[in-house]
Amino acid sequence: MNHLKNQSCWATLILVACSLLVATPAPSQDEKAGAEKAGLSAPEKIFEELWGVFNERYAFFKLRGVDWKAQYRKHRPRVTAKTTDDELFGILSELLAPLKDGHVTLAIKGKGKGKKEFCPEEQSDFEREFPSRKLQKKFWNMIAGTLKAAGFSEPKELAKIFSYCRSKDLGYLRIAEMEGLGKKALDRALDKILGELQDTRGIIVDIRDNPGGTDDFVYRILTRFVDKKRVGHYKKTKKGSGEDDFGKIRTRHLEPGGAVRYKSYLMVLTNDASYSAADVFAMLMADLPQATLIGDHTNGIFSDMLERKLSNGWKYTLSHQRYYSAAKICYESKGIPVDLEVRNTRADLEKGADPMIAKALELLGKRF
Repeated sequence: MNHLKNQSCWATLILVACSLLVATPAPSQDEKAGAEKAGLSAPEKIFEELWGVFNERYAFFKLRGVDWKAQYRKHRPRVTAKTTDDELFGILSELLAPLKDGHVTLAIKGKGKGKKEFCPEEQSDFEREFPSRKLQKKFWNMIAGTLKAAGFSEPKELAKIFSYCRSKDLGYLRIAEMEGLGKKALDRALDKILGELQDTRGIIVDIRDNPGGTDDFVYRILTRFVDKKRVGHYKKTKKGSGEDDFGKIRTRHLEPGGAVRYKSYLMVLTNDASYSAADVFAMLMADLPQATLIGDHTNGIFSDMLERKLSNGWKYTLSHQRYYSAAKICYESKGIPVDLEVRNTRADLEKGADPMIAKALELLGKRF
């Protein structure tokens, strides 16, 4: 072979090799992650999916003392291609358990044994004292008895949400939940209730054992009691995986409204089974000059529930918003504190008298 020709061949080979190197760049981190995810089994993908959304959107890891990455390292190795649905549901439940958040849920729709639900919420003190429907019915009967003994009329029920009655000078209003009526129906109900209680010197507003509802419902009620336009609350929404990756903080105002309004004293009864929108209700009431909060702190779960569905059809929810009072205090996990602490126990049933209503009546008596 000619020496010059041999050199030419070698040069050609070198150029081809170089061109191949240039034309085949190293894969990016995203491409590597995509390739790794593509190789995952179905159970592994579900775990990654749930963990990833919580990592980006859940708003309270630090506040609730949960190291989410440590949770990944602890539970991810337990999931393999052989993991059954029952096992996977159990592992995901253990992943979520430390959050102890009543707005975090995981659910499988189905019938019988196929239906599963999990929520990491801890049982409230009220529910530990009155754990059955039978005991809770006795609790509310005790309250009716306490009111009757104080000269109040028989309670009137309205729309399965409100229960109200009055004595000569005072009123009582129980709100069982913060949803269930449209705007017009709610306005009619409030007009009727406050119309009948209008000439009283004070109202006991009872939101104990209230599962919550919507902010709109809460604000529509509070318009009847607020004295002037005020900041109701602030909130911001989690947008990314960083601890402070939140959107713009938003302000909601509370203004006087409605055909029938009430301006006298308010005694608001709360406990740690006053949840979600009931938390918000107590937070707004606490800022009104004529309102006094009596009982136990509310539960402390304020955020709307962000609802999502996993690729296998399982549904889950999470807290993705931080609520702040008008003073810009976040009461998540702590609940709204009361002005006077009084707690209900099962012993109240034996005594046949509600100490919270007794305290409210005592305070109202001192106002006149």
